[in-house]
Amino acid sequence: MACPAAPWLLLVMPLPLLGSLVAPASQPEQGQAGGESGQQLDQESGAGESVLVSVYVHLEFSDKTWRSMFSRDLTLPIAAAASSPRTLIGLSLTTECNVNHMGYSRCSCLSGYQWNSSICSHYFLCQHQNHQPCGCLVFSHPVPGYCQLLPPGSPVSCLPAVPGNLRLNSQLQMPGDTLNLTLHISQAATNLRWFLRHPGKTTPILLQKGTQVSLTSSQGQVVLSISHMSHYWAGEYMSCFEAQGFRWKLRQVVRVPLQEAEVARVPEQLSISCATSSGFQLSCCIPKTHLAYTAAWSPDEGSQASLLTTSGSQCLVLAIQHCPAADTNYTCVLQSQDLPPLRFSVPVTIIQDGDTTCPENFSVVAWNVTKAGHVAQAPCPMNKMGVVKRPCRSDGVWGPVQTDCTDLRILTLCIKAKLLQAGQGRPAEEVPSILKELQRCVGVASSPSDLVALLSTMKVLSEVVAEAGMQLNRSVLEDLLTTTDNILDVNISSLWTQAQAQKPTVGSHFLLAVETLVRSLSPQDQPFSFNSSNVLLQSQFFEPTFPEYRITFSTQPPLWAEIPSYSLAPLVHNGTNFSITSLALQRLDHLLPSNYGQGLGDSFYATAGLVLVISIMAGGQAFTQAEVIMDFGDIDGSLTDGSLHCVFWDHNLFGGKGGWSGEGCRADAAIASPATWCICQHLTAFSILMSRHTVPENPVLELLSQVGLGSSVLALLVCLGVYRLVWRVVVRNKVAFFRHAALFNMVISLLAADTIFLGASFLSPGHLSPLCLATAFLTHFFFLATFFWMLAQALVLAHQLLFVFHQLSKHRVLSLMVIVGYLCPLVFAGVTLGLYLPQGQYLREGTCWLDGTGGAFYTFVGPVLAIIGVNGLVLATAVLKLLRPSLSEGPPVEKRQALLGVIKALLILTPIFGLTWGLGLATLLEEVSIVPHYIFTALNSFQGVFILLFGCLTDKKVQEALRKHFCSNQPPNSTISLVTNETYIMEQSKGRSENAR
Repeated sequence: MACPAAPWLLLVMPLPLLGSLVAPASQPEQGQAGGESGQQLDQESGAGESVLVSVYVHLEFSDKTWRSMFSRDLTLPIAAAASSPRTLIGLSLTTECNVNHMGYSRCSCLSGYQWNSSICSHYFLCQHQNHQPCGCLVFSHPVPGYCQLLPPGSPVSCLPAVPGNLRLNSQLQMPGDTLNLTLHISQAATNLRWFLRHPGKTTPILLQKGTQVSLTSSQGQVVLSISHMSHYWAGEYMSCFEAQGFRWKLRQVVRVPLQEAEVARVPEQLSISCATSSGFQLSCCIPKTHLAYTAAWSPDEGSQASLLTTSGSQCLVLAIQHCPAADTNYTCVLQSQDLPPLRFSVPVTIIQDGDTTCPENFSVVAWNVTKAGHVAQAPCPMNKMGVVKRPCRSDGVWGPVQTDCTDLRILTLCIKAKLLQAGQGRPAEEVPSILKELQRCVGVASSPSDLVALLSTMKVLSEVVAEAGMQLNRSVLEDLLTTTDNILDVNISSLWTQAQAQKPTVGSHFLLAVETLVRSLSPQDQPFSFNSSNVLLQSQFFEPTFPEYRITFSTQPPLWAEIPSYSLAPLVHNGTNFSITSLALQRLDHLLPSNYGQGLGDSFYATAGLVLVISIMAGGQAFTQAEVIMDFGDIDGSLTDGSLHCVFWDHNLFGGKGGWSGEGCRADAAIASPATWCICQHLTAFSILMSRHTVPENPVLELLSQVGLGSSVLALLVCLGVYRLVWRVVVRNKVAFFRHAALFNMVISLLAADTIFLGASFLSPGHLSPLCLATAFLTHFFFLATFFWMLAQALVLAHQLLFVFHQLSKHRVLSLMVIVGYLCPLVFAGVTLGLYLPQGQYLREGTCWLDGTGGAFYTFVGPVLAIIGVNGLVLATAVLKLLRPSLSEGPPVEKRQALLGVIKALLILTPIFGLTWGLGLATLLEEVSIVPHYIFTALNSFQGVFILLFGCLTDKKVQEALRKHFCSNQPPNSTISLVTNETYIMEQSKGRSENAR
């Protein structure tokens, strides 16, 4: 420490005083450059006995030879005449001060002394003070006192008696363990705080309650617990408190070994061609930690290992000069004292002649020749963390480049925010700093990982602000809104799709973070407004006499909102001051997932391009029960079918992924305007949805559907009556039995499904009503059973077509058909009920049918489309059988017969196999016309009629049996072939094969 030309000292003089004590007048003690009067601080007196008196003496010296003054005898200042003689027997130095050229004094305490806590709390600590708390302070002249003597320890110890001790469960904490630091205090203590100094850092970090840090206290002790230990929590822990008028600091050093996930190998595997590359490099990188690690590679013959150190990590790089002769596993071994070694293997595969490989490529990074089936890896570019991967497919073609590179600046901010939430740092200081730095980092975001890290940082910061009850000032909120505007900008919109694939909740969490942060604006900084291309905000502070609230944003179309005075009445009656913040976000609605809650169905929607967020804060609490009226402008009706839905974003839907919900909102026609008003009974993030291609409620379609279903029910009943009359006649051979058994069960299933579906329209679709649940389950089951019996019939036909001379066991085939026809749909229906009912995603709101927003509806659509595909293949096989041999090989009469057979098969099997349901795919396409909806409704609602006509009445055996039953006197027509439709097809196919031979 450099001393000035004239240092000065503060001393304490213990004096034994004899006789009656009269307080002495403090006199200056002479030094080489003269003295200055001091001040008496305290004294202890007693009549006729020795006492100790502490006297404050201020000495100044002209040079650095002041220490020699203590070798001379110093006389006590002259006392008043009435005073008794006094003798100085000891002199102790307590404080050393140096004055800089600015006039500030830097005063350090010597060993065994300390500034008391009252003085320490009013002045700054020295910038480079020692580990002693309050051991050095900075003053403006003059110095208001001197360092005090710390409480003495035991008689045999020269150290001060610390009123407490700090213990921990173990100095070596394994990753994932919980650290417990216990402070035992023997004296009354105040202002207890905990700090952590990371390895290599000088400034300690304040520890507070967080997601990983917890504090518990009981009589005489306080326990600091830190869960899920990692290397981010290694270092020197300090417990600081005040007791006996002084500040005390206790320390413990905690070490945390590295986890395997914290060690990076670049690459993790390598395939190399020795013909094109003579050598290669392998890296083993670890973050800087409190533990000392040594690293080594094996084998290391003919190779060189070097240590590469960066700001946050260190890597052991192995340079292989020559390719090994065969495949080799290289191992990086990390060793630290008293810890088991960490071993990481990197397999190196040598490409041999004849191996399929991917050639050299220079897309994104330089890709060397790589063996098929392997994944090539490369380090990320400078200032980025992670690796770039590219698979080499089995056919020797490169796959897409996969990158998880994250910018180091963004990653550092994300880690810093997460540690702040965990309990490291001061939110009031760190949150503004991180938000300011985050604004600068948006421009460097160039990968989905960068965007995910940015959004995660904002999410964590919003949670920290909400937990701490912080208030943000104007500049901090401007940084936040600028960052939000840049994130919504079109320049990085292409990253959103890939970011959502990595983390589907990023859009919803981003909206929630912005909502939370903007309503934390300090009332002192209101009114406040912000306008940018994507973000518009207005915030106002109101007295309780304010009648109502209106806001207008100059968006396209203009956005207008109002909160009626009666909604604000509770705040007015309570006399509470409150603030209202309105935030309009453009482009965000397109970045939110297409999730729609109860009542919105499974349609695809467009939005007005705006999300409006309104929040009311009163007394530090959010006031949410208020009515808000919004006008999103004149919506272009050409994009919609005329139906608009006023919605809000519910962050709790779909397991926390979020989704649009219409609960508590309704759409009303605006007065004297073609626009639509949205009226909601709560405050959150609002928008308006327009159905892109939902079928409008068309009375003609509804009537057609009802008539078709009614006709199908009657036709199916007739079909059952016909079977009652002719069953024994038409099932005299196995093929006919299998066909009519499948058709009979198909009729039963479809009749039950149509009847229940028609009856469901008369039920009250109450949420989770047992009758409504039963209706949805049975409808689901019987419709699926209909299609599975179609599948069973098609599979039997396919077997007879492909294996003409193979005989089937009647009982075995019938058992398999029953399993396919009833057990499979029962499993689908039961699993759907058990899986989606607890999640609230089973019933569609307003109907007793499956919810189309989740996966429940797809457990019906998926099997149906699969069965339609299989049945289509069987139909194609039947047609090909009828067409062989080629039509050109036969005479014209045979050509006509073949064509008629094909047309007949198509007419009969297409409706029976349910292929008309394939038209339902057309109705799901965007911007489809109304024509496919009419065709689909007509064909499928009349499915029962088609089964009666083409499956039952066109069968020649059925016709013959009916003719015998109703015209018993008429002899049978022997020219009519008693074959079923399938038998006809197989006979025709078999006959053509014989003719060809």
